[in-house]
Amino acid sequence: MKNSFLKIALIASIAAPVSIHAQFGSGVVYDPTQSAHAIQQIEQGQNIFTNSIKLADNAIATYNLAHQMAMSPQSLYRPFTSFQSYWMAVNQAANTYGNSLPWTSSANTGIGASHSYQQASVPRTGQLNGYGNLSTSGQQQIAAQGATADLNDSVTASNIQTLGTIRTNSQQRQADINALAAATQSMDPAQHTELATLQRINQALVLELMTQQDANQIAQAFALQQIVAQKHQQDALKTTFMQANQFQSGYNAVAPSYAGAGAAMRY
Repeated sequence: MKNSFLKIALIASIAAPVSIHAQFGSGVVYDPTQSAHAIQQIEQGQNIFTNSIKLADNAIATYNLAHQMAMSPQSLYRPFTSFQSYWMAVNQAANTYGNSLPWTSSANTGIGASHSYQQASVPRTGQLNGYGNLSTSGQQQIAAQGATADLNDSVTASNIQTLGTIRTNSQQRQADINALAAATQSMDPAQHTELATLQRINQALVLELMTQQDANQIAQAFALQQIVAQKHQQDALKTTFMQANQFQSGYNAVAPSYAGAGAAMRY
C-alpha cells in the first residue's frame, strides 16, 4: 500500500511541470493545429481578394471593348475613306491636228486603241523598194528592224487598251468600295450581324483580287514593252557583228583591184 502511494506521488510530481510550461499569461493555451488553420484561412482570403481584383479588371476591359465596338462604325473606318482613289481620267489633249483626242479617249476607255495610236504616230512604211534584190544579210537586217517597229506598235496599242480598260473598271470598283465602307459605317443593326460582316470581308477579298489582277496586267504590259526595247538593242548589236564579219571577206575581194594603183603611187 505504501509503495502504491509513493508511485502516485512520483507521477504527479513529474506531470506537474509539463502542465505549467504549457500555459502562457493568464490562462491562454497555445494550440499548433488551430494556428495552422488560421494561417490557411488568411491565405485563402488573400487569394479571394486577388481574384476579385482580376474579375473587376476583366469586367472593365470587356466594357471598354464593347464601347469601342459600338463606336467603331462611326469613328474607326471613316478616316480611311477616300472617294478619289480610282484612276483619274487622262486629261484631254489640245487636239491641234485632230489626232490627239482619239488617243486620250482610248487611254481612258480602252476602245479603238490600235486605230487611235496609228493616227497619232508616224504611219508604218511598207516593204522597201528593192528589198528582194538585197543580199541575204541585207534582207535579214531590214526585216529585223521592220519587225521591231511592227511589234512595238502592236505592244503599245495593246498596253493602251489594257490601261484604258483598267481605268474604266476602276470607277465601278470605287463605287463598290464606297458601298462597302457605307455598310461598315452604318448604324443599322442588320449590318453588324456576323453574316453581314463575313459578307463584307468576302467582298473586300474579291476587290483585293481584282486589284492584284490589274497590277499583274500592268506588269505584263511593261514587260512586253521592255522585251521590244531589248530586241531593238539586240538587233543593233547583231548588225554590228554581221558587218564586222563581212568586212574582211569584202575587203579581200575588193583589195586586188587597187593593187596596181597602190604600186604606182610608190614610184
